[in-house]
Amino acid sequence: MSKARGEYLDPSHARTMIAELYPTWLAGKASLKPSAYAQLPIAWRLHVEPRWGGREVGGILPSEVKAWAIELTQDRPDGTKGRSATVALRALGVLAGILDTAVDDRRISRNPARGLKNLPRKPKRKAGRVYLSHDQVHRLSAESSRPELVLTLAYTGLRWGAAAALRVRNVNLLRHRLHVEENAVQVNGVIRVGTPKTWQLRSVPFPKFLVPLLERCALGKGPDDLLFGDGIAHLRPPRFGNGWFDGAISRLQAVDATFPRITAHDLRHTAASLAVAAGANIKALQRMLGRESASITLDVYADLFDDDLDAVAESLATAAKKQSVGKSWAGLLA
Repeated sequence: MSKARGEYLDPSHARTMIAELYPTWLAGKASLKPSAYAQLPIAWRLHVEPRWGGREVGGILPSEVKAWAIELTQDRPDGTKGRSATVALRALGVLAGILDTAVDDRRISRNPARGLKNLPRKPKRKAGRVYLSHDQVHRLSAESSRPELVLTLAYTGLRWGAAAALRVRNVNLLRHRLHVEENAVQVNGVIRVGTPKTWQLRSVPFPKFLVPLLERCALGKGPDDLLFGDGIAHLRPPRFGNGWFDGAISRLQAVDATFPRITAHDLRHTAASLAVAAGANIKALQRMLGRESASITLDVYADLFDDDLDAVAESLATAAKKQSVGKSWAGLLA
């Protein structure tokens, strides 16, 4: 009957090993961004292959997959620390993806690594994000060896990879726009250049005071030269502890202990804060930062809009008062 309904699965196909399907599955991930793709072979080599590489796709049970995912996060008797939930879920995702291939190839009828409940959870995003003030941004810029880059990051919200990939042709000094077309990320010590995600391809405004600084960065360079650095080699992300960025922070803290210890990526959050303080709405902020949707942007930066709630309450009170006063006058004149 199963053959008549087209549901028959050849039992011999279910004896295929997980390791046999891995190369085909990985080849299908070639379109991923380099930083995302690089994590897959690592997860396979360290976590998935040792446990599942020699297993037949038809002999895997959901219960043992779940137990394995949880086990990855637990400390071992020999003192080895358990992996983070993020690492465990990434490894689970690799196994689940390979088993999806087995389902598509009709080797098995369902994926035992999908639909599992009570798995390890990623930690929630930390609250209390640090935002620099205008004064702090300019102090950091003046103290650093790359003032133009610090100010660009803090007043445009560009990710490091997008800023590092900017070319002279991407700068429109008349319209005060930076055109984001490329992304340069460091993966395993190597700079990989590609295109941003679709919603990250955008034109980003910058304040007028950046014009002479960006002009100086572009001086003597051709249209295809990189805007920041020597024009040829992409700048690498600042190293934590002894890089030019951290050095500037340390020097500022030496004279002002209240100056926050931040990373270069925190300048993106600072840009969001300064934009909201200047009156930007959530949709404008989404476009500026190159986020997929306004709802995601609001989830990330909800704390920046607390004052807006007060403003809404005040506006409602004002509107109600006007309406009530109007009705009162109408009653008096009747």
